[in-house]
Amino acid sequence: MPDVLIYSDTVRSPELRHEVPLLLADPFLYVEKDGVRHLVVSSMEIPRLEGMPGLALHAAEEFGVDELRRNGTPAADLYDLVSIRAVHALGVTNAVVPPSFPILMADLLRAAGVELTPDRELFDTRRRCKSGAELAGIRRAQAAAEAGMTAARALLRRASAGDGGLDVDGAPLTSERVKAAILAEFLAHGATADEFVVSHGAQSAIGHHMGSGRLQAGETIVIDLWPRDNESGCSADMKRTFVIGEVPAEVAEWHRLCKEVLDRSIAEAQPGIPARSLMHVACDIFEAAGYPTQRTKTPGEALHDGFFHSLGHGVGLEVHEQPLLGLSGHDDLVVGDVLAVEPGLYRPGFGGLRLEDLLLVTDSGVENLTSFPYDLTP
Repeated sequence: MPDVLIYSDTVRSPELRHEVPLLLADPFLYVEKDGVRHLVVSSMEIPRLEGMPGLALHAAEEFGVDELRRNGTPAADLYDLVSIRAVHALGVTNAVVPPSFPILMADLLRAAGVELTPDRELFDTRRRCKSGAELAGIRRAQAAAEAGMTAARALLRRASAGDGGLDVDGAPLTSERVKAAILAEFLAHGATADEFVVSHGAQSAIGHHMGSGRLQAGETIVIDLWPRDNESGCSADMKRTFVIGEVPAEVAEWHRLCKEVLDRSIAEAQPGIPARSLMHVACDIFEAAGYPTQRTKTPGEALHDGFFHSLGHGVGLEVHEQPLLGLSGHDDLVVGDVLAVEPGLYRPGFGGLRLEDLLLVTDSGVENLTSFPYDLTP
């Protein structure tokens, strides 16, 4: 097992948050040496960390931070120098680091004779199988997502045709109004999100259009939510599509096909199968119905209609992480993977439809962490 170094905070580094499941906003050093996990942190953080098992805690004073302060070391350099001293004191001469390891710290350590090797695959693999705390956080985030979707559906159910679009309680029903109702539920469930999708009509044909403006009857309304649990830093991910009023026949067919892909994916997903095999399941279904996919498009072509994206991705401390459920997804599924499966169909200038469930890979298949209904009509 190689020695490991991580230097960051647990807000910006999912690799570090996986090892230290506590929000620490200031950078600190994590070291794995001969199977022992060391943290070099400010002394003010030690009491918060003392109850965590399996961590050897070192205050910065152990590596001469007071001496450095007396010598006039600039504050910005203090913990860089403390970290270099700690690495030497702990006997690390070569180590693997995550791809996000700071360039400045890497340069300082290499100049001090420490060999560093970035290893994306190692750190991705460590995070694939979720810890108990992470899985609990994902479940809380999913509960927040479903509460937000329920609030959105409640608004849509109350909508009626007004002058120029849909109204609720005599006021225009807009993407922004739906988002406000969703965000209130996130906050009430201990979660947050920087942004999320409530797109409609032609906007919904653009995969990550966040959505704006007044909703209309007869158009697709795509709601894509990925709240982050405040306690664990873990996310969920789910999508549903709604139509107020008469459902166009084309949209009804899209919905049928996307639901078939979801059902087949849930039935076939199990540990040990290649992640990309689920993408092939989706392409088989969509291509048989006459829609283009990433598998059939001309190389170099940017596809904007049909099924133009991958089937999904892993979810955890990042909302998009390994494994990729796409044509280039070369990992096999493992027990503990959490997968967002999100089939969709689109026609530019008209609209799009997506459904998305969150699946936990288990010994016997998958557990669907999403319980929200799929109905097009709210």
